[in-house]
Amino acid sequence: MKKYRIEIKWALIFVGMMLLWMLMERLLGFHDAHIDKHAIVTNLIAIPAIAIYVFALLDKRKNFYDGFMSYKQGFISGLIITLIVTLFTPLIQYITSTVITPDYFSNIIEYTVNEGMMEREDAEAYFNLKSYMIQATIGAPIMGLLTTAVVAFFTKKK
Repeated sequence: MKKYRIEIKWALIFVGMMLLWMLMERLLGFHDAHIDKHAIVTNLIAIPAIAIYVFALLDKRKNFYDGFMSYKQGFISGLIITLIVTLFTPLIQYITSTVITPDYFSNIIEYTVNEGMMEREDAEAYFNLKSYMIQATIGAPIMGLLTTAVVAFFTKKK
């Protein structure tokens, strides 16, 4: 377990960042008054997400590998972070949807229906907790893998 202490630490930081980001989106009105801008704003989460992976792999390189880390070592470290984050993803989505922003689904359904983007039945099938849990749990390892592949390349040091 001590071997993965750095990965666990950064995965938990990532989980905290996700919850804070969702709270920020709600407080700034992107889950209600400015829901029309939500699709754009929510993609900006990539910036702190990538930064966390960079800091995590630099931390691993400096404090575990004595300043030197191969691509493979960085990639494995990033995969461990991704695995931990993926395991927490359903909980993150549950907390987001029930505690942080419980009206999001009804708001986005109304918005998409009123704007003619979807029929109500389709919107209700897409915008709900179960659907979002599935989407997030599939998306987390895909995005984590891609981020890890790139960040490990830039943080390796021989």
